[in-house]
Amino acid sequence: MRPEDHDETGGGGLLVPMAWLYAQYVADGLLETGDLMEPTTLEYRAGRDALALTLFLSEGPVADALPAARVDELRLLTAYGAAWRRWVCARLEARRRTSAASGGADPDLALASGAWRWLEETELLAADLEAIGPPPRERSAYEDDGESRVWTPAWQLGLPLGHLAIHLY
Repeated sequence: MRPEDHDETGGGGLLVPMAWLYAQYVADGLLETGDLMEPTTLEYRAGRDALALTLFLSEGPVADALPAARVDELRLLTAYGAAWRRWVCARLEARRRTSAASGGADPDLALASGAWRWLEETELLAADLEAIGPPPRERSAYEDDGESRVWTPAWQLGLPLGHLAIHLY
């Protein structure tokens, strides 16, 4: 979105990523309403970015007061990790093609792509939810109070957090 230029010289002003910033704003609001995590944690950032990506890449408008149909759509989109990851990759690629075809810079896409890159490349230490069986005899460096921990891509922590925030909305 270009700022309005009233002198009719063609503008060429700064491109403002309003759609992405607004998606982050709404995601922040959803996470804060649920009071699920401290806003200063990396887990919160992962949840905010996963939810903002979902809002930004979905077809419906982003709004403070989400209609029930929109909330249901967001619940479905965030429900399954592997399907969500494929959906995000496909939507980002489609936006890249559209942006390249139009020949213009898309600052929203640049920020959304950066958020996705962070979610995929950053790993956070989290409880190993797939660890089944008796606890090990010796505690490893990644265990706290007998809880097994593994390094997990940030999106795999952020997506369930965003999903829960949507349920609590």
